[in-house]
Amino acid sequence: MSIVVQLLLAMCLDAVAGEPKWIWQRVPHPAVLMGRIVGHLDAALNRTIARRAAGVLALIMMVYGAAAIGWLVSQFGAVVTILVAAILLAQRSLVEHVQAVADGLRLSDDAGREAVRMIVSRDVSDAPPDAIARAGLESLAENFGDGVIAPAFWFLIGGLPGLMVYKMVNTADSMIGYRTPRHEAFGWAAARFDDLLNWIPARLTALLLASVGGWPSWRRIKADAALHRSPNAGWPEAAMAHALNFALAGPRSYHGTVTPFAWVNADGKHDLGPADIDAGIRLVWKAWGAAAALLIMIGGLIWLT
Repeated sequence: MSIVVQLLLAMCLDAVAGEPKWIWQRVPHPAVLMGRIVGHLDAALNRTIARRAAGVLALIMMVYGAAAIGWLVSQFGAVVTILVAAILLAQRSLVEHVQAVADGLRLSDDAGREAVRMIVSRDVSDAPPDAIARAGLESLAENFGDGVIAPAFWFLIGGLPGLMVYKMVNTADSMIGYRTPRHEAFGWAAARFDDLLNWIPARLTALLLASVGGWPSWRRIKADAALHRSPNAGWPEAAMAHALNFALAGPRSYHGTVTPFAWVNADGKHDLGPADIDAGIRLVWKAWGAAAALLIMIGGLIWLT
């Protein structure tokens, strides 16, 4: 079975089944295990001296370990490979978490805040409804890139070892890739490698969102993506903002301090609500369908040749 067919089946399985809670209530999810590995390496290697070198060593250990585990699991055959790949994709769970924000806002502002706290790190304790909706949409766009398209891309490039390496590095970046006194040096290598692994997938995600969103100006998407503090996350956010004509990003609060981030598509709609989250979810499903269609085309060309 070709790698393209395996990926397509994994994407469909993830889209249909998502994350069955009855399984992960009994055994730890692979992403949880990856997080534990990162935590152990942080505790063991992140000392007061040579932190950057220790971070590079930790990254090498994570990459080689993830690749080896991916290769070993893939030896059990295509069915096991498809199941593991589906577990490590996140389309269904992403949509469900963001839909919970829209459903919460329809009940009350507090319910919306409680739901969005599950998916963002910013302070939303006093956020108005439009800021809650905006946070949900930004999370939707960014995580569609690094939770669906990027792992699918690296599975297509490197099979299960490629997917495992990407997920391990992405997990490390989410845990230690911050400019804090403890992690600025130790997490530097993981953060930079995560940027590298996401460079192509982020732009591919933007292209998919734009292709199903009426083909907004790529020049404007590129310009707004450059406003983001991340070299990659701004691309899917900018593409969604322009495809739906929403204003995203803007000032937000972290740990009680308001950070004046620039607006993405500043002329777009600012007064966002649950119906706009629904529109974002529909756009992401369309982009997922475009990615699946692209895989079918690639598989067909391979079969013909």
